[in-house]
Amino acid sequence: MIKKIDLKSEKAVITNDILRALPDWFGIEKSIVDYEADVQEMPFWAVFENSMPVGFLAVKEHFENSAEIIVMGVLSDNHRKGFGELLVSESEKYLISNNFDFYQVKTLSDSHPHKGYAKTREFYLSCGFKPLEEFKTLWGESNPALLMIKKL
Repeated sequence: MIKKIDLKSEKAVITNDILRALPDWFGIEKSIVDYEADVQEMPFWAVFENSMPVGFLAVKEHFENSAEIIVMGVLSDNHRKGFGELLVSESEKYLISNNFDFYQVKTLSDSHPHKGYAKTREFYLSCGFKPLEEFKTLWGESNPALLMIKKL
């Protein structure tokens, strides 16, 4: 089951719990704390299995026609079950209904050998996102960022 979450405290708890369970992707304490605070003001969806949250996605609305997946996480035991696609799809429905034209996401680029992020990039490609630009220093030289976009 997927649900749009409006309660700030619920967004914060879900974000904190899931990101801490994904240390291979979210191992920087300051980032977890920042995401937990930031998502409270953003459109936010969570997917549940047996009434427990197993994934979430938060959207930052940049301009009147463009938005970004600012953070997304699905518990490792729930990868490849369609939960990520469901989260992206629900967020896209919301954006389309609110007249957004472009959707973007940033992830670790393939200049970095992280195997988990190779799967992350494959996931976003399967959702229709296309690579647009690599930023070698946006997140620091050891974490090159890949900007991916999608026309809604």
